[in-house]
Amino acid sequence: MSDTPTPYEMIGGESRLRELVDRFYDLMELEPEFAGIHAMHPKPNDSSREKLFMFLSGWLGGPNLFIDKFGHPMLRARHLPFGIGTGERDQWLRCMAMAMHDVGIDEELQLRLMQSFYNTADWMRNKAD
Repeated sequence: MSDTPTPYEMIGGESRLRELVDRFYDLMELEPEFAGIHAMHPKPNDSSREKLFMFLSGWLGGPNLFIDKFGHPMLRARHLPFGIGTGERDQWLRCMAMAMHDVGIDEELQLRLMQSFYNTADWMRNKAD
């Protein structure tokens, strides 16, 4: 067992992760620059909020809530019905960066997470620009 805290622990655990996900979706709904990705989500987006929270919990080193309930995330396959290009990738990343800043995630951790988020978001692209 490692003494190094996980990103989940560094963020502040369940309550802070919930705060981050809620801020992410609030920004997506409020800010015109995120209209493209907002349009891809069901209204209301409660199920999307919950699924992102559950996924990020495990992805960040906390409880594997998503896997326990739904099985392997299969992110790319689950997102194939949605046209995701560079614009959508960048909207998602910008929205998450703003959410992390707004909830006060440590800057060093923000940078580390944004590198990982970029790799995942870039892999999700499924349409030509």
